[in-house]
Amino acid sequence: MVKTLTKHGNSYALIIDKPILDLLKIDAETSLEVSTDGKSLLVTPVADPARRKRFEAALESINKRYAKAFKRLAN
Repeated sequence: MVKTLTKHGNSYALIIDKPILDLLKIDAETSLEVSTDGKSLLVTPVADPARRKRFEAALESINKRYAKAFKRLAN
């Protein structure tokens, strides 16, 4: 996909299409980290500590519930 910048006041904006936002679960409230490697522009959602905590809790719950099945599958 090729995009062009759009004039926004004294700056330029990059418009990200809705399907991409939906795929990455990004909305207007999502903090984004913008960085570069000197050749490419990288835009990454900032990790949400609350989301990570919920993920780890769910993972722990699943591991407790299915530990025996996981062990059998691993052998």
